[in-house]
Amino acid sequence: MAVNIDEDTEFNDALRKHGIIPPREPTPPSPSPPPSPTFSDILNDFTPSELREIGENARDDDTERMIDAYRRQRIADDKATERKSRFGRVYPIGRDDYTREVTEASKINEEDDEKEEGTAVICFLYKDGIPRSDRATEHIKSLAARYPRSKFVSIVGDKCIPNLPDNRVPMFIVYKKGDIRNQITAWGADRERRIEELEALLLVTGALHPPERRAPEDRKKSDNSDDEDEDELDRASRLGSTAKNNAKKSTIRKGNDSDSDFDFDL
Repeated sequence: MAVNIDEDTEFNDALRKHGIIPPREPTPPSPSPPPSPTFSDILNDFTPSELREIGENARDDDTERMIDAYRRQRIADDKATERKSRFGRVYPIGRDDYTREVTEASKINEEDDEKEEGTAVICFLYKDGIPRSDRATEHIKSLAARYPRSKFVSIVGDKCIPNLPDNRVPMFIVYKKGDIRNQITAWGADRERRIEELEALLLVTGALHPPERRAPEDRKKSDNSDDEDEDELDRASRLGSTAKNNAKKSTIRKGNDSDSDFDFDL
């Protein structure tokens, strides 16, 4: 009689007891349930005006005080974030503006910046009529609105760098504290690039600040949309991780690269 050693029978148990068939593999433990959301996690889904209403309807004074304290801290945090969000669009510049709007602007610290890290300035060199450059122009406009703490400027490539070849555009030069931190040349020349790829590279270079907290209004819009269903913080983290894995394959150059093109006369 053939014995199916995988069956859970008394006969098989007896065979296992005497070592005739191998013991059954242990049943894998059930996955732990996700942790319950904290009080702050729950409150984070509401706007300050909604928090005020919730606090007024709280079941006791202690809960009302906790909600009110959280609401006040939220308002203070939002104001601090708003003060740091100084830009939010792409600023066209000319060659004569470069030093003031790029190099010197990157030396300016944010308010309450104890580390004095300066401002990230992304200089976008482009040329109209080149498909990859036109596509990058649209991407830069979107990223500038998404990351208002970073300054985005644009300038026609050969107006910034005389005789710049068309095959080098679009180009991105990242400044911080008066120094060039990274340069990306001929973006999209190898294949059509998505905005997420450019966003990831700029995150890795430190040119962009990942959002500290997603606004309740944005989360509610996302909940009602099939196309915007991932959390912004997780998305930024994932983009950064992907870029780190692929950075060597890109046209990105660092300031300390011996063969970099930072000898352009800017």
